[in-house]
Amino acid sequence: MKKVYIAGHRGMVGSAIVRKLEAIGGFDIVSRERELLDLTSQAEVQDFFQSEKIEQVYLAAAKVGGIHANNTYPAEFIYENLMMECNIIHQAYAAGVKQLLFLGSSCIYPKLAQQPMVETVLLNGHLEATNEPYAIAKIAGIKLCESYNRQYGVDYRSVMPTNLYGENDNFHPENSHVIPAMMRRFHEAKLRDDKEVVVWGTGTPMREFLHVDDMAAACIHVMELDKTIYSEHTQPMMSHINVGSGVDCTIRQLAETMKVVVGFEGEILFDTSKPDGTPRKLMDVSRLERLGWKASVSLQDGLEMTYHWFLEHAAELRSV
Repeated sequence: MKKVYIAGHRGMVGSAIVRKLEAIGGFDIVSRERELLDLTSQAEVQDFFQSEKIEQVYLAAAKVGGIHANNTYPAEFIYENLMMECNIIHQAYAAGVKQLLFLGSSCIYPKLAQQPMVETVLLNGHLEATNEPYAIAKIAGIKLCESYNRQYGVDYRSVMPTNLYGENDNFHPENSHVIPAMMRRFHEAKLRDDKEVVVWGTGTPMREFLHVDDMAAACIHVMELDKTIYSEHTQPMMSHINVGSGVDCTIRQLAETMKVVVGFEGEILFDTSKPDGTPRKLMDVSRLERLGWKASVSLQDGLEMTYHWFLEHAAELRSV
């Protein structure tokens, strides 16, 4: 069995990768609780890799958050993410790990990037200011993988997901992203029998969403690709691959779909005094499709799956 380490196994993406690998079979999955392994500690990560003899690494561990968290804790976001990436990538190499997959974010691309965003627009413009420290750390992770490939001949790859949602998402009322925040708002409005739900902005911005089960499947697909095939579709210093659905929708369409999924019977109002943010964020996923993978979970199906999970965990989420 192939011994695989999932860094960030309790997070939304890491836990989905664990579920997918377990379903496939043939993998000896290794994980460590945060209390047992501090990924920002060089010594602890070194000891872990030297003792475990890992063959593959999925680097899904990260400090993440919404706009408020990124603005409030910029030093923590850049420091902790850089330290985790540096420690894991270097110590994996030092321990002889040949295969590693680094998970980045679509925020690596310039704020005003042409839509849909192709991989080659990286470093061609200014980043969105609200999450620049996080984006810089993710860009560094890509370049770490590429640099270790070039100098040491390892096979370290990177994938850049679009907006993700699904099981084990963060449903905090203040620090969550658009889908979990909206789902919780509609659900609580339904329980109170409210007559309306207010959504920020005009509802016109367009966003792309990918269910986390699709993300896990894409990660494993990219990890298991033959090295020659992967190299034919990437370049040594532009090796990352976008992962998305290739389809976007307006915030209004998302809200209307969410209303149906949750079963809210009131009205949707848009607070146009609130900011809209970037007009559109869509990933060009043609590189990934040429490599043989395409998303399979529709937005409505994905939201229904997520809401089912949300209802099963509603009691514990109320305290969050």
